[in-house]
Amino acid sequence: MDAKLEFNGFHTRSVHAGARPDGVTGSRAQPIHQTTSYVFEDSESAAAYFNLQEYGNTYSRIMNPTVGALEERVANLEGAVGGVAFASGLAAQSAALFTMLQPGDHVIASKSLYGGTITQLKHLLRKLSVDLDFADASSPDDWKSLIRENTKLFFGETIGNPSGVILDIETLSSIAHEASIPLMIDNTFATPYLCRPMEWGADIVVHSVTKFLGGHGTSIGGMVLESGEFDWSNGRFPVISEPSPAYHDLEFHETFGTFGYLMKLRAETLRDLGSCMSPFNAFLIGLGIETLPLRMRKHVENAREVAKFLSSSGRVEKVHYVDYSNSEQQGLAQKYLSGSGGAVFCFDLKGGRAQGTKFIESLQLFSHLANVGDAKSLVIHPASTTHRQLSDEELSHAGIGPGTIRLSVGIEDLQDLLADLGNGLDAV
Repeated sequence: MDAKLEFNGFHTRSVHAGARPDGVTGSRAQPIHQTTSYVFEDSESAAAYFNLQEYGNTYSRIMNPTVGALEERVANLEGAVGGVAFASGLAAQSAALFTMLQPGDHVIASKSLYGGTITQLKHLLRKLSVDLDFADASSPDDWKSLIRENTKLFFGETIGNPSGVILDIETLSSIAHEASIPLMIDNTFATPYLCRPMEWGADIVVHSVTKFLGGHGTSIGGMVLESGEFDWSNGRFPVISEPSPAYHDLEFHETFGTFGYLMKLRAETLRDLGSCMSPFNAFLIGLGIETLPLRMRKHVENAREVAKFLSSSGRVEKVHYVDYSNSEQQGLAQKYLSGSGGAVFCFDLKGGRAQGTKFIESLQLFSHLANVGDAKSLVIHPASTTHRQLSDEELSHAGIGPGTIRLSVGIEDLQDLLADLGNGLDAV
């Protein structure tokens, strides 16, 4: 009998990972299990599920077969031991933090982050009595200098939103691990097609699956994934390693080992915060992932040419794509992103905010809205929208000026995109 084949190609796994023909109906497409709850075989099985002695469906706030198929697919593509889905990217991030931190802890985060993430970190962590410092994304020494005895996390984005700064993941993971600290990376902009942070030492990866993974602007969701490599029993994370009063004194890391963090994330944090992903959104996002590698290739090709076009315009002050004049950033792009800068980037128009408004209102193909990673091309003015809550100093750290425009380059024909942008530039 022939040995069972293993199919490891990224395109193949994007289509097939986590997807199996339905055992009851034979359905090849992933069924949508639009149910709140599940009938137990007997009282003994029900008790075993709720005691985490056996793994099975109990309630769709905690687990659902359609959502589970999506979790398995994204974990497979990222090289993670597993993942937990949430209602949004910010819900995923807050849950990831909530699971590992306690009052008195300290977090170091990149200055080059999405405005909603900066706001979340500043205010959510303050409510949890957790201290926060922001580090220069391009200066590992800055991160190292900020480490304290109570530092419990490094957090950054593979590609800064919207600055485009590429994080040196391997170097930061070495610094973090030397201090027994986990590294958490938001890989939304790169997706596992361009970069898999766990291959470079990241311990936790978060996604807004709303963006490129879903790819069609129809469904909101988030995901937390773990490498299974970090030692949560190193004495610095009692909330994971010590008996949990919220789960009849269960010691998650000792009981579940590699899956200790993820089990606590699901069984406690997701259960108690309730920010679960809907089965229908999981179904749509799973469909989107089937074409992820095809779309990302076109996204990146278009973005590179759009950046070149804007760089040649006398009306543009600066394009914040991969800075090929900066040898360090160029090297990081080659190392982590196959030379790419992704498909979301900013540029600065001469003339400031007024010219930026005129430019956006002159576009026809680019949609003016607050999202990225859609198959369609999108545009927004960050200082007045996505990063509006930031101070002038925080905007500057994030690489955002009054005339900064953010583009999410879609998969349309390049000549049409350039014509639309050219029309906008002519208007200013």
